[in-house]
Amino acid sequence: MKQITTIPEIRQVINSLKKQDKKISLVPTMGYFHQGHLELMRYAKKYSDIVVVSIFVNPTQFGPNEDFNSYPRDLKRDLDLAKQVGVDIVFTPNIEDIYLPNHLTYVEVEKLPKVLCGKSRPTHFRGVATIVLKLFNICQPDIAVFGQKDWQQLVIIKQMVKDLNIPVKVIGHPIVREPDGLAMSSRNVYLTKEEREQAPAIYEGLCLVKKLCARGMRESLALKNKLIDYYFRNIPLGSIDYLEIVHPFTLEPLDEIKDKALVAVAMYLGKARLIDNILIEVEKNA
Repeated sequence: MKQITTIPEIRQVINSLKKQDKKISLVPTMGYFHQGHLELMRYAKKYSDIVVVSIFVNPTQFGPNEDFNSYPRDLKRDLDLAKQVGVDIVFTPNIEDIYLPNHLTYVEVEKLPKVLCGKSRPTHFRGVATIVLKLFNICQPDIAVFGQKDWQQLVIIKQMVKDLNIPVKVIGHPIVREPDGLAMSSRNVYLTKEEREQAPAIYEGLCLVKKLCARGMRESLALKNKLIDYYFRNIPLGSIDYLEIVHPFTLEPLDEIKDKALVAVAMYLGKARLIDNILIEVEKNA
């Protein structure tokens, strides 16, 4: 496994691999790997000859009062884990190389970033789209793999790729969970013992909505009220940032679940802001 830190070097290596007709996949990350990250890497190996993993804590996707400086980092551990999984190249650029002095260009996808996480993090997806496009331009992957826990991010990146004619196939990987159901996240390390005990109820509540929908409750307001009540009773330490039922591809809010819907939640639990979602599919005439 190679660790590459500079843009010219990774371009040279990728160019050489392309001449050998190697299919290249990219897994963009901010590091501090957990099993969810490693599953993305294993998934990428199934679709490509060469797996490139980027580790870059991207400053432009953090708001002024967010956790950029305290975001967990452990590069040595990350490199060891990536090697164990069979990653071929780990790209670890410096901030100064990615964002040159007087950097003025950003990528804005309209409409999609203004809902869900975008309401409380108005500049977040501008930063995400910008760094992902930069990584696509630098690494020239054929395939890019992202986790479905960040469903909104996945939808936005797919829209950007489509709109800007980027020759990358974007693949989403199902959410990887702890044995008790909590979605894996680097920010889970922020949780205290009590908070960690309550955190699995985030997913349990989403499963409750799916069950209620299967039993015939389809009105979004009624379902959301049931979920809010569930969280109030089971996660007293938590505070809901948002709880929405939306179309999974347009992210537009739904008054009623008629076929497909995404139930998405973001919750503050102590220092951690945790997101999760569940996809609901029902028969149209059910």
